[in-house]
Amino acid sequence: MATHSLARSAGRSIAGLLPERHGGDFFVCDVLDALPKDDLASMEHPIFSLATRPDLRVLSYAHNNVTITVVPSVRGLATLFDKDILIYCISQLMAAQNAGLVISRTLHLTAHDLLMATNRESSGDGYARLREAFERLAGTRITTNIVTGGLEVTTGFGLIEGWQIVRHTRGGRMVQVSVTLSDWLYRAVMAKSVLTLSRDYFRLRKPLERRIYELARKHCGRQSEWRVSIETLSKKSGSASPRRVFRKMIRDMIVADHLPEYRLAEEPGDILCVTRRDQVVQPAAGPVLRGLTLEKARSLVGSGWDIYALEAEWRDIWMRSGRPSLRSPDAAFLGWLKKRGG
Repeated sequence: MATHSLARSAGRSIAGLLPERHGGDFFVCDVLDALPKDDLASMEHPIFSLATRPDLRVLSYAHNNVTITVVPSVRGLATLFDKDILIYCISQLMAAQNAGLVISRTLHLTAHDLLMATNRESSGDGYARLREAFERLAGTRITTNIVTGGLEVTTGFGLIEGWQIVRHTRGGRMVQVSVTLSDWLYRAVMAKSVLTLSRDYFRLRKPLERRIYELARKHCGRQSEWRVSIETLSKKSGSASPRRVFRKMIRDMIVADHLPEYRLAEEPGDILCVTRRDQVVQPAAGPVLRGLTLEKARSLVGSGWDIYALEAEWRDIWMRSGRPSLRSPDAAFLGWLKKRGG
């Protein structure tokens, strides 16, 4: 584990660096082996555009009492590939926090290290695209009531508060960059509301593949399986494609079968089943619920909830409690839903 740069900078000399004028007001990114980490809120809800061309739409999303409005700048909405920057920053902050180091919302990072850690090209075009990503992140405005760090506040903010090139080459290529995260995102880091991603996440070529992996990591996690309707998955992914096109893309993803950690399978009823690659799931393993029970459960909690996510949560609790024998799995599930409060 690398030590904090501010603590050792006096003992080294790097030509061309500006003097450190701000003391401990920023954090220097230098943990090169930090595991990729993502914040739970943006894994759960569609905040980033899946488009690969400038996206000037205003996005609106409402699900389970959470509302989100995302407004682009003239550069367009921040994309899922732009999110690489935030994942890198979160990873650095979490590694430093776990090591007991002092962190802050403002980070100084080396552009080359960021490009390498996120599997991006380090060519001139790569640096140009990185600059465009910073501009979209700073320009995209979000209004939401998502809870971060245990605090629900309806607020408006940019994904990053600001950024600047601290040092660049004579040709104008950025070398060191300063970025200030939004208070909303920083609260998530301080509360450790994050999950570790596979390093292969950065090898996924398509935005939708990355988004489906995020949802699988968030909802399936370390459970053996997670089921979700194609309708709900389409909504949670943020896809703008018609349902039939989205379904075709998911089927192509199933055939390709290269998501890190998880396998996808289509089931009757327009359902996607996500299973962990390191665990074989027997179809009849665990309590089996009747279709009528799921319909009752859906009417019990309301249409805003993903009943298959709730079923997966209940199964996980059942497994962690020692897989007790259930006289009536259907009654047990419905009883749990009532106690949970939907």
